[in-house]
Amino acid sequence: MSTIPITAGRQSRLAMAVADTVSVAGRNLANLWRTPQALIFATIQPVMFVLLFRYAFGGAIHVPGVAYVDYLMPGIFAQSVAFGGIGTAVGLSADMASGIFTRFRTLPMSRVAVLTGRTAADLVRNLVVVAVMTGVGYAVGFRAHTGAAGLLGALGLVAVFAYAASWGFVALGLAVSDPEAAQGAGVPVVFVLVFSSAAFVPLSTMPGWLQAFGAHQPVTALVDAERALIAGGPAAGHVLACLAWSAGMLVVFAGLATRAYRRISR
Repeated sequence: MSTIPITAGRQSRLAMAVADTVSVAGRNLANLWRTPQALIFATIQPVMFVLLFRYAFGGAIHVPGVAYVDYLMPGIFAQSVAFGGIGTAVGLSADMASGIFTRFRTLPMSRVAVLTGRTAADLVRNLVVVAVMTGVGYAVGFRAHTGAAGLLGALGLVAVFAYAASWGFVALGLAVSDPEAAQGAGVPVVFVLVFSSAAFVPLSTMPGWLQAFGAHQPVTALVDAERALIAGGPAAGHVLACLAWSAGMLVVFAGLATRAYRRISR
């Protein structure tokens, strides 16, 4: 008899959290719509990388057995969502500086929705950017040799990875209350992970010490899984490694972000 009210209460809290998450995500997407420059700049940067590596540097980079543009685009997808995470940290820091968190605390809403709404909105933004980059890739000669299924599987991994990584930038944004400081802290991390990975050049071309780091970090796991799904060949191990990295990041970073938010919300 007593379990019915308890179960109903849990369902009610869950429903409220979901509804509040949708509301907060809608607010963040509305802000993005009102300032489209942010989305435009988030798209222009990876487009510039595609054009530079495809036409300026691509002739000097040789990858055995594959056209460089097909090697490049999985790295561009990973780079796009990695740099997009900086926007998550900056946006959250800006919200903290504006005092909106204080207002949220006065409303009858789920506390976790502030964070889940932010990550959900940023996932939508990343999906838009990745869709644009897919079109740009096809325009410059990229092709998915395994067809639509392989490409969609690879982009699905990109979305999972992007959502997990966004929680890390949420934790960063909560730790650094100034938007400029958040950007300054996020950019070096992203640069190190992206450019030490196999995103743009094979790891075998790097010094041995850098190969060791590049081979055992999350961006390389994502890029390797994308390439296996898009180009064909054994993919299960790469996909599992990517999912393991994503799950680990989600658990660790969501825990850190939630703890930080509870601390500043007291």
